[in-house]
Amino acid sequence: MDFTLTDEQRALQESARRFAQNELPRLAAEIEETSHPVPHDWLRRYADMGFLGINADPDLGGLGLSHLDAFLVMEEFAKVSVGVAFPVFECCAGPVRIVERLGQPSLRERVVPKVVAGEMLVAISMSEPDAGTALTDLRTRARIEGDTIVIDGAKRWCSGAGHSEGYVVFCRFDGTPGAKGIGAVFVDRDTPGLSFGPQEELMGFRGVPSADMHFEDVRVPRDHLLVGPGGFPSLMGLFNIERLGNATMALGVAAGALEHVTAYIQERKQFGKPIVDFQAVQIRLAEMAMKVEASRLLIHRAAANAGKDLPNVRETSIAKCYANEITREVTATALQLMGGYGYAREYGMERRLRDSFGWGIAGGAIDIQKVNIAAELVGRRFDQRR
Repeated sequence: MDFTLTDEQRALQESARRFAQNELPRLAAEIEETSHPVPHDWLRRYADMGFLGINADPDLGGLGLSHLDAFLVMEEFAKVSVGVAFPVFECCAGPVRIVERLGQPSLRERVVPKVVAGEMLVAISMSEPDAGTALTDLRTRARIEGDTIVIDGAKRWCSGAGHSEGYVVFCRFDGTPGAKGIGAVFVDRDTPGLSFGPQEELMGFRGVPSADMHFEDVRVPRDHLLVGPGGFPSLMGLFNIERLGNATMALGVAAGALEHVTAYIQERKQFGKPIVDFQAVQIRLAEMAMKVEASRLLIHRAAANAGKDLPNVRETSIAKCYANEITREVTATALQLMGGYGYAREYGMERRLRDSFGWGIAGGAIDIQKVNIAAELVGRRFDQRR
């Protein structure tokens, strides 16, 4: 085992850190104030630096690097804010990977190069009003009529809804019940019959649009089919990349909080000396560092073991679950150490605390990850319906 990054990985990480720290704080503040997502001119800047196609196929304009390389960049962006990092998350860990792996050549060659160039964002559309954790209960229907796929139904909690140009939509085909009937279709934003509800107002995740989606006789070409009925396992296998991206975003929030509070406690004075000189503060700082480092190692293990392939479900679930839990603990401790300054919007720590809670809800809740871990340990799946 080698826990050392290569020279190339360190250079990539440093390039991302320099860009994020020098260029993005002002954009992060604007996003937090307005809730508007990263503008397209900034997306093109991300693309020019190669940050939107790190692990995409070189034949489609990407760099062809590993998932770990993408997560190194993602963490540095997320240290600044969730809002500025979200396009990197969507492009390197999100549904673009499904399009790249499972899409027809005509679709893949149209979508992925645009994503890599910063000209297109793709969102995943899975959850419904009665199908979140119980994803196999989804009701959005798809049927094939000759060379056309027709979709009817409704989706909820789609991050990117109304803003992203394309959507990977999970559907039930032919009314087949359970997981066997589920597949996925790619739908462009401007397709007739697709509409969006008002933007949700969330506790955190400002700059990450979220809204309901409505499909009324939405018709797309048959070559937009990503997976037909019976392909649910392949979709969830690819979704493990997104779960590791989720873990990395949570890690970035925690790591950013740790860096922020480490600087603060060396500058802030009480009783005539910096508060870092007090043992209680030292202990809290060490505890936060231990959690951040352990989370990073779990993510890197899962990503390194996957290489350019799919991450292992057990390693991914452990990494995501742990990152989701520690980011809440680390940001809360950092806020407490900063006292009133931590609680004030001006100084950014309360934003990190708010953002920390979203990751343990998105992409499979914390307790669901623990069920996955237990299932892997005992070698069988658990039926939650009994």
